[in-house]
Amino acid sequence: MANLQQQQVLAKAPVEIANIVIRDIEGQAEISAVEELQKEVWGLPDLDVVPLSHLVAVQAAGGVLVGAFDVEILVGFIYGFVAYEKGQAAHHSHMLAVKPAYRNLDLGRKLKFAQRDRVLAQGINFITWTFDPLQSLNAYFNFKKLGVVADRYLINFYGEDAASFLHRNGTDRLWVTWPLQKSNQIDFDLVFEKPISLVQVGAADTPARNSLEEALSKEQAFIEIPSNINELQQRNNSLAWEWREATRWAFTSALDAGYTVVDFARHTSDEQQVGRYLLTRVR
Repeated sequence: MANLQQQQVLAKAPVEIANIVIRDIEGQAEISAVEELQKEVWGLPDLDVVPLSHLVAVQAAGGVLVGAFDVEILVGFIYGFVAYEKGQAAHHSHMLAVKPAYRNLDLGRKLKFAQRDRVLAQGINFITWTFDPLQSLNAYFNFKKLGVVADRYLINFYGEDAASFLHRNGTDRLWVTWPLQKSNQIDFDLVFEKPISLVQVGAADTPARNSLEEALSKEQAFIEIPSNINELQQRNNSLAWEWREATRWAFTSALDAGYTVVDFARHTSDEQQVGRYLLTRVR
């Protein structure tokens, strides 16, 4: 493991993708670096950090702990564990973190596919995880780049007042499933019956709810979100909370009615960028 002086030099140097290596994290020093990266990326207090002792045990029991290294410096990692869901073995991906300076190098996707390779080698065919559905970048990555689906919405999954600075608007989550041996993506251009949005971005970025009966009368439906909820929250926290309440209503109503979230796209509406989930009735 590089010392502090080496880390400072690397932090100032231009990021070179050729220097990045994706490999299993090994040994106490590298796992300790995972602890520190959790604090750096999410602002977690010591109490909420997944500790070395836990990571060592889970890795020994079949969990996956893979890192992205710039020379010897850990700049990203992915962590997950063996699970049991719907009567079969699964893998739950609990954490994915990349240092801010390295987020334009596609390391998130590379770490996910490294995890995928290790999970398939164990004979497991799907990975699950959770994410905040108001985060449009994560939604685009999960649905468009990976091809996940979601049929579970969890209200305040980590409690109302989680410790991270990222959790200032509740901790609602979509539970997504990544089928590892088939593609799931649906092209928006192939939608023949125009869906109705349960919630859409209205004037001044307000959430405008539409008729639940009308929106759920078709085989497909939309849910829109702002393009950047973090910027909106800094500008108007009460408006961000309105979005949480509106999307909570939309997702829970649609999923309870038998819809599944199958895709996400960026869309221009009235000259502003919005995010748009596509939901399809599957049962």
